[in-house]
Amino acid sequence: MNVAERARGTGSALVRAARHAPMTCTLITVCWLAGFLTGSIPGGASARLLHNVGAGPEAFAAGHWWTAVTGCFFWGSLGGHLVTTVLFLVAGPVAERRIGTARSVLLLFGTQVAGTLLASGLVGLGSLVGGRWAGELATQAAIGAAPGAVGLGLAVTSRISALWRRRLRILLLTTGIVLVAYSGALSDVVLLSAGLVGLVCGPLLLGRTDRSPGPASRHESRVLVAMIVAASAVGPVVAAAAGAAIGPLSVLQYLVLSPPPDADAVLQICLSGDADTCRELQAHLRLSGIGPALASAVPVILLLVIAEGLRRGRRAAWVLGVALNAVLAVLGAGLGLLIADTPDSELVVFRGVPGAQQLLTLLLPSLVPLCVVLLLLAGRAQFTVRAPAGTLQRTAATSVAVLGTLSILYVVGGTAVADQFDRPPTAAQLLADLPLRFLPPGYLGEVDPAFLPEGLVATLLFEWVGVAFWITVAAGLLAGFVKPRVTAAAADAARARALVVEHGGSDLAWITTWAGNSYWFCDQEAAIAYRVIGSVAVTTGDPIGRPERRADAVAGFARFCGERGWTPALYSITAPTRDACAELGWRSVQVAEEIVVPLEGLTFTGKRWQDVRTALNKAEREGIKAEWLTFSHAPLAITDQIRAISEEWVADKGLPEMGFTLGGLPELADDAVRCLVAVDTDRTVHGVTSWMPVHRDGEIVGWTLDFMRRRGTGGFRGTTEFLVGSAVRDLQEEKGVEFISLSGSPLARVDRTADERGLQRVLDALGAALEPVYGFRSLLAFKAKFQPVYAPLYLAYPDLAALPAIGFAIGRAYLPDLTPRQSARLLRRRRA
Repeated sequence: MNVAERARGTGSALVRAARHAPMTCTLITVCWLAGFLTGSIPGGASARLLHNVGAGPEAFAAGHWWTAVTGCFFWGSLGGHLVTTVLFLVAGPVAERRIGTARSVLLLFGTQVAGTLLASGLVGLGSLVGGRWAGELATQAAIGAAPGAVGLGLAVTSRISALWRRRLRILLLTTGIVLVAYSGALSDVVLLSAGLVGLVCGPLLLGRTDRSPGPASRHESRVLVAMIVAASAVGPVVAAAAGAAIGPLSVLQYLVLSPPPDADAVLQICLSGDADTCRELQAHLRLSGIGPALASAVPVILLLVIAEGLRRGRRAAWVLGVALNAVLAVLGAGLGLLIADTPDSELVVFRGVPGAQQLLTLLLPSLVPLCVVLLLLAGRAQFTVRAPAGTLQRTAATSVAVLGTLSILYVVGGTAVADQFDRPPTAAQLLADLPLRFLPPGYLGEVDPAFLPEGLVATLLFEWVGVAFWITVAAGLLAGFVKPRVTAAAADAARARALVVEHGGSDLAWITTWAGNSYWFCDQEAAIAYRVIGSVAVTTGDPIGRPERRADAVAGFARFCGERGWTPALYSITAPTRDACAELGWRSVQVAEEIVVPLEGLTFTGKRWQDVRTALNKAEREGIKAEWLTFSHAPLAITDQIRAISEEWVADKGLPEMGFTLGGLPELADDAVRCLVAVDTDRTVHGVTSWMPVHRDGEIVGWTLDFMRRRGTGGFRGTTEFLVGSAVRDLQEEKGVEFISLSGSPLARVDRTADERGLQRVLDALGAALEPVYGFRSLLAFKAKFQPVYAPLYLAYPDLAALPAIGFAIGRAYLPDLTPRQSARLLRRRRA
């Protein structure tokens, strides 16, 4: 492609963007031009410009009410332009596509003006009651359209999917709260106020989607908690980066990046004869290099590493997060006491800390970490992933070894270069000072150092010993959080997987390879996958392995459970396994219906295939294609969309995602599992299905449908019919593939009059209760479009008296995270 063609392509892209988001493109263009013409880029708006167009209490008191609007068109410095542009690119196109350009313009300026008036009113009220922070805000003026962009974004969340509604609301509101709490400028207060206005007015003016956000999936819960922990970590950095931060928590910047005193001011104080103050300021000035800055940022670094561990669901990250935030809460309380009890005129390290009132100064430094502790305690059940065996022990051993080495180096090396300190220390003095080297400088308060480094080697020892240790700890923790866990259970899973590949099992045999299963082996020739819940051992389908040993495996597994006091429950088994259980005197009941589609001679002709043909033809007209891929090797742009579609599906259900025999995102990562995705010409994913292999004598003879999701908002209608029809068409051409299984539909039967025993009626009633949420019977009706052969799946159990425990165990296997509140919601939907 030559330069001219690239230029034409870029021009066409810009034209399409302007056509689809005219408000966004126009405002960005006009405001950047205004920034260049007024000289605001790159240095920022002049005092004269702020006086003429800036909005705030003083401007409104002078009668300049128009500044609530005019300030929108001037975005301050280059950084302000870049941040506001990003906000507009995120919120603008979505809003214009969802609610139209006219309403987007009204909401943008409406939330901006309302947020400015609300913030100014609150500031004016605060200044009247004597608040020092409000008093400083009352003298400021705010410009920029970032508040309007945030207000528009939060307003339009009422019209998007539940997943992105939750994500955007938490992200934008957390950002606003962090800015107000740590930076605390008037523009930050206006931004948060505009966001709250948009959050409240959006549902009122635009209406709501059909469903309120349901509970987040386990993965989504982990991401949201990690996001909040990371926000609590970077808050002090925001305050330090703001320069003149005045927020209620801005004092915490001095624990992270304490700014050095002015050198000329230190010189003047020293010349005045105040020896104590002179030495304290000199110490603070000397300890303001890169090493002390990194040492001060240790809590931030550790919290960010812990946030990554929380995102991955690590139990160790949860424990460390609770412990570290508890320590930070105690240190924050000590800092609050120090600041509250010290007059500003006497406080040297924190001189110039502006103001919150004494009570806020006392309480707020410990409030944030305490809230994080409570959040982690409330979400404890989400973080269950154990570290690989020995990882934490190796990290601890390495950290102790590094600590000992650095300690010896500091004492011995410091003694050797004692003349490089302002007051040469002895070995005993170095040893007494050693613990302070591993504490962040900001947490030392007004501790007067016994000696200070002057030479290069002494400076390296004094400043970098603690940094080296904490970097080692952070790196070790991060490596442990990233490394996958390999256990004996994994070795059993590998043996079971080999049996499935070599000998097979039922059409659902691949489910036995999923995480969470334990395995019982019958002479290494057959195996049963199971999980123990309470005193019940629930199996996952038929035995796997040699066909002639599967009946023996059933009997052996029954003896195995009896020796341990467990009640065996063989779930989702086929008729041959049910017959083997019947020989043991067990009972059985149908719990699902498997749908099998033979591929030989199948053609999409006749009226019965109308829906499938329509979906295939419509997809071809709209440029949508079906593409096979493996999830772990797919492009990031594709996998991110698949994750988003799955999370949206879970959020819209209003109840937790089911597991056990129903796969989710973790099961897609298996390279033996194939994914079929529906993508359009813009590489937008409209739907995804996953297919598990079915083996016989070492060969793949079929594929079983497992994961099935489609885009809920703006997606192609008929996506699922298109994907299944495409799978049938493609797999017919593959050598050796005899059939596809559309998997089992739990708690659904084709003929619900065939067995009317009491237990079967209970299961039918349970299926009806879950139908409004999970739609098992609707799913069975959908799969009937493919003219399948039906194969019932059964539950076999030894004793009628054990049925309540078995029912509870199976329920917990499918819905381990179901809470009483969600159960009540399920009952309400059933009644509706």
